[in-house]
Amino acid sequence: MNQRESHFSYRNGSLHVEELPLATIAERFGTPCYVYSRAALTAAYNDYRRVLHSAQGHDALICYAVKANSNLAILNLFARLGAGFDIVSGGELSRVLAAGGDPAKTVFSGVGKSRAEIEQALHAGIRCFNVESASELERIDEIAGRLRLKAPISLRVNPDVDPKTHPYISTGLKNNKFGVSFADALPLYRRARDLPNLVILGIDCHIGSQLLDPAPATEAAEKILGLVDTLAAEGIVLSHIDLGGGLGIRYRDETVPTTDEYLAPILALLKGRTEKLLVEPGRSLVGNAGLLLTRVEITKQGSEKNFAVIDAAMNDLMRPALYDAWHDILPVQERPETASSNWEIVGPICESGDFLGRERPLALQEGDLLAILSAGAYGMTMSSNYNSRPRAAEVMVDGDRMHLVRQREEIATLYAGETLLP
Repeated sequence: MNQRESHFSYRNGSLHVEELPLATIAERFGTPCYVYSRAALTAAYNDYRRVLHSAQGHDALICYAVKANSNLAILNLFARLGAGFDIVSGGELSRVLAAGGDPAKTVFSGVGKSRAEIEQALHAGIRCFNVESASELERIDEIAGRLRLKAPISLRVNPDVDPKTHPYISTGLKNNKFGVSFADALPLYRRARDLPNLVILGIDCHIGSQLLDPAPATEAAEKILGLVDTLAAEGIVLSHIDLGGGLGIRYRDETVPTTDEYLAPILALLKGRTEKLLVEPGRSLVGNAGLLLTRVEITKQGSEKNFAVIDAAMNDLMRPALYDAWHDILPVQERPETASSNWEIVGPICESGDFLGRERPLALQEGDLLAILSAGAYGMTMSSNYNSRPRAAEVMVDGDRMHLVRQREEIATLYAGETLLP
């Protein structure tokens, strides 16, 4: 049984999160609303910890990729479990610190770190910068020198491996903007060794997201380990190897490797090595631990299609419009399937691309509650205020208890920072 099936289930015809009916959450906090399962989050993290501990002992660090879901309650939960963090902005660093995360367990990735963000991270005492260009290397050295600090760095090396995923979330090919090319890595490590304000700690590699085949990640790891050995022969000895994240989840009918199956060939390559292993999972920790709860506002019978207009929209969950992504959609209250029709599940935004699901066989009427599943990753973090829509509330379920972990935005807050012309 997968994470989603074990923590989101029907009981007496009513869809529950852990021990709590979703209808109760809608009644208390309204819709649209993101709902997360604490038990699912904890189980996903502990699965990684179990696999890495059995193979690596204490020489592994799980750095949760904050971009997947940056809610403070989720960050705090992972911090309590012992996680480090993978960040890509100064804002994410501020969130990690506000949630009680350890900056010494935090790695800073991203192709465009600003001077202010680099200063912020140096003052915070992060574990290291994952450097993605020669220009960034020089910038970090200059800023660290001005602050009279030593900047810990690793290079994010692009191994030019096809991750076999959606092109928008592929990051390890030579035509991607991420990382430094494999051919440039050795000269850049030599340059880093000569710069006075840098301390070389490790190497980083991340080839993409929603990976369903362990082979590309294993191929990338092989190339990175070869480079690590070449560096050691030149006297550049690394203390950690960061192999990124990217393990996918099941959205529809994908065959997804278990954490064991995905990591086993990589861990076999690392057997006998002394470097600390870092991994950066995001989607696989939070994706199937959350859903988007929404209500049907209008049903509209068309000449060719039937439309169910819900109160959630593309501003709440961007993935279907952006990637044509599939999310399972379930009724909160089951009805006989004999009453079902095919529905276009759409939002109220003035865009034809504002859809959450197409041709879904459901028995629907106005006022019904729907659960859009697998929305824990890249849901709330990619949401916007398009059409001046307030962003949704977020709720964490813990057994039979519910905690509001983000209040629903109010319309007045959307323009509170704006002014009229004099």
